[in-house]
Amino acid sequence: MKLVVFGATGNIGQQVVKQALEQGHEVTAFARNPLKLDIKHPKLQLFQGDVMDNARVEQALQGQEIVVCTLGSGKNLSGNVRSKGSENIIKAMKKCGIKRFICQSTLGVGESWENLNFYWKYIMFGFILRKVFADHERQEDMVQNSGLDWTIIRPGAFIEGELTGQYRHGFPGTDKTSKLTITHADVADFILKQFADDFYLYQAPSLSY
Repeated sequence: MKLVVFGATGNIGQQVVKQALEQGHEVTAFARNPLKLDIKHPKLQLFQGDVMDNARVEQALQGQEIVVCTLGSGKNLSGNVRSKGSENIIKAMKKCGIKRFICQSTLGVGESWENLNFYWKYIMFGFILRKVFADHERQEDMVQNSGLDWTIIRPGAFIEGELTGQYRHGFPGTDKTSKLTITHADVADFILKQFADDFYLYQAPSLSY
């Protein structure tokens, strides 16, 4: 498959690029500074651009089959990178006639709010990351109303670790047994599994150990 990864130099984005190349896909890595991606491969194209620049986003989409969004806010906890960036990506996808959109969000949005414990509900998302969480909510709303063939991935808190392939996904909001954590590598693994499986089409599965 031919795919473009927005947010390719982030922790999840790098893993998506790496694993996609290992699986034989052709990857376009979109980032403000793609040289930060320390990967060289004949099927990898580095694409410098800002997701807020509509023209560059459209250029990156030329000839693509799948769009993966792993945008993050970095140290900016009060911005709208995810929602505004996703809005620009969606507009460009419609203009270019691309339908498949896989977007990384976070555990806690929508019905998955009830999966969270007190710490994540009231300290992290309720206070420290309140604006980041609101950005995720706006992002999901845009994706779900985009008219595209979308899947939203809602992973738990990121931890360091290797690819295990052993994780839980699609559990209901009533589930209280999740560890609320997952490695970057396993999130990327689940994202890539969506390329060949439509089970979670138009759904937002939660993801955690």
